[in-house]
Amino acid sequence: MIEFNNVSKSFWTGTQRKVILDQVSFRVELGNSLGILAPNGTGKTTLVNMMAGLEKPDEGEIRRTSRISFPLGFMGGVVSKVSAVENSRYIARLYGLDPDYVEAYCRWMCNLGEYFDQPLGTYSQGMRARFSFALMLALDFDIYLIDEGMPGSTDVEFNKKAGDILRERLATTTVVIVSHSAQTLEQFARSAAVLMNGKLHMFDTLEEAKQLYDYETQG
Repeated sequence: MIEFNNVSKSFWTGTQRKVILDQVSFRVELGNSLGILAPNGTGKTTLVNMMAGLEKPDEGEIRRTSRISFPLGFMGGVVSKVSAVENSRYIARLYGLDPDYVEAYCRWMCNLGEYFDQPLGTYSQGMRARFSFALMLALDFDIYLIDEGMPGSTDVEFNKKAGDILRERLATTTVVIVSHSAQTLEQFARSAAVLMNGKLHMFDTLEEAKQLYDYETQG
């Protein structure tokens, strides 16, 4: 479970204060995957990072009672100077998992060929996204956090494989996926919310959330 109790978060942009959350309370229960619609620039990444514990609230409390993943795309735990092999084995040890298994899983998932033995600093953005997604799926979490849906990879085969695996995980795990596109959420979300103007509006269905989102963003 992830629970926000009267959480506020804002940033000073240099000219004004940008409010991400204003006294927001909500709960993500295991087994109820949540899709959050949010226009670009409203703080999607900040919200996901707060769920993961990477950023702290200005006010309020965030409780976590489950194993929660790092956000898809977050590369703070890996080192660009070393290879995917070394990174995958290092992360496996941090989480108490078999390094041989995590390395083999990521190698199969990424399908990067000889690049898997090269430093991450030589990767394209799409290759790094594939490695990040593979690493997240190799680890065992109760709740997976995804910012903007599938990885930014143009590899159709990889995206299909990753999507199929993630849908299988929904049978036993929970996904929180944040995006500006309702279409991205349709595959994974059971309930939905809209993040706008510092407030999080919760709905039982994605269709209800989409109605508010479309009204606010399209006038």
